[in-house]
Amino acid sequence: MRLVFAGTPETAVPALEALLASAHEVVAVVTRPDAPAGRGRRLVASPVAERAAEAGIEILKPAKARDPQFLDRLREIAPDCCPVVAYGALLPREALDIPAHGWVNLHFSLLPAWRGAAPVQHAILHGDDVTGAATFQIEEGLDTGPVFGVLTEPIRPEDTSGDLLGRLAVAGARLLADTMDGIEAGVLEPRPQPAEGVSVAPKITPEDARVDWGAPAHRVDRLVRACTPAPGAWTTFRDARVKLGRVRPAPDAGPLAPGGLLAERKRVLVGTATHPVELGEVRPEGKRPMPATDWARGLNLTGKDGLV
Repeated sequence: MRLVFAGTPETAVPALEALLASAHEVVAVVTRPDAPAGRGRRLVASPVAERAAEAGIEILKPAKARDPQFLDRLREIAPDCCPVVAYGALLPREALDIPAHGWVNLHFSLLPAWRGAAPVQHAILHGDDVTGAATFQIEEGLDTGPVFGVLTEPIRPEDTSGDLLGRLAVAGARLLADTMDGIEAGVLEPRPQPAEGVSVAPKITPEDARVDWGAPAHRVDRLVRACTPAPGAWTTFRDARVKLGRVRPAPDAGPLAPGGLLAERKRVLVGTATHPVELGEVRPEGKRPMPATDWARGLNLTGKDGLV
């Protein structure tokens, strides 16, 4: 089939690679416009755009997917199907109707669970044991279309969203390529999602990523892992923001008030509503990441100090 691939972040690159290596012809990619990045805030192409440029593929970067010039070009290309991974923009009906086999999305959850922008983060945040990926036909609702195929993936106790998303991106790439094969062969029929088990996974904002030390230790652990690497869990110390790397529940430690800090020789503990957690790497405002023990060593902690 003639494919136009839509995707933007690094997470989408394994799927593009799988399709480039398949029997299908990727004739163009659709990606988000170049965005400012780094301290200089210079415009940088998306990872998908960079890989497409290496492969010599036409790159389309509409500001909006309903732009007439973009829609006209898509009609000229006349793709058979448009596979999608984390494109990052809503697709209007005018775009959905162009390819003969529609737009097929690779979504990183077991639909209808965790429809929305942050399925992996919410699966970790809510303590799920298993997640997965699904390919489905895009329609105008939010991740509501009928499903072609699924795969499952266990969530490991120390998984961050970055760890889990990395595994799903690779496994899901194969699923998406297999889905394209099945559609071309006429052997795949999408099945409607069940009405039961629907949950929604909205984008996690920086404010959502602030740690509540009054929560139980397992909730603090899940929040930090869910927000790693983005948007990054954080707290405040002496009115300054401190970003947090992974934490580790420390049920062997003595009781500490929520947010209370205890610097031991080989670890730094913070109190929660249950047992303390051990801090891993921290990043004070304006500084580089460092081990929590190094950070605490220069603080001259008093009994009144704590994280808020």
